[in-house]
Amino acid sequence: MGKRSHFIRKPRDFYPTPYKAVLPLLPHLAPRTRFAEPCVGDGALVRHLEHHGHTCSWGSDIEDRSAPAVVSGVEVIRKFPVADALTLTTTLRQADCIITNPPFSKEILFPLIEHLSSQNSTWLLLPADFMHNVGSAPFLVYCQHIISIGRVSWEENGVSGKDNHCWYHFDQNYEGPPATEFFGRQV
Repeated sequence: MGKRSHFIRKPRDFYPTPYKAVLPLLPHLAPRTRFAEPCVGDGALVRHLEHHGHTCSWGSDIEDRSAPAVVSGVEVIRKFPVADALTLTTTLRQADCIITNPPFSKEILFPLIEHLSSQNSTWLLLPADFMHNVGSAPFLVYCQHIISIGRVSWEENGVSGKDNHCWYHFDQNYEGPPATEFFGRQV
């Protein structure tokens, strides 16, 4: 949700990733990307990316939120292990990258950015204002890309949210010159 929202926040910032939020990221991923999703929730982001030919090599969340999905006309429930993303290492390094829609509270988000981006190249769906906050400055040093996606309908009810969002690409292990490339809204 957003800072100007009158809605009560859901526990642990559980907001499944809307399909439209994934579309602007797709041109920035290599074909058949193998990704880890350490804040998998009910698997919505995994389903959206796999629909476009990418593969989830690891998915987990701090609690089980398994939800039914329709795959090839059949309803299935995909179970992901329960694990704290801050404790994962090997499973994250075995993927091409990490892609996740993390909790937005800074007490959880800041340690997540630090940990995940030290393990592998990491794409995070975050509020656009993240790049303007003083507390975010230490992380922007290793932010390589920002992809604007505009407002997100978190409830997927056709009502747009009040805040703009972006995909942020962090990688502490990148050895090129420090610079952030911004991609304005396309889709």
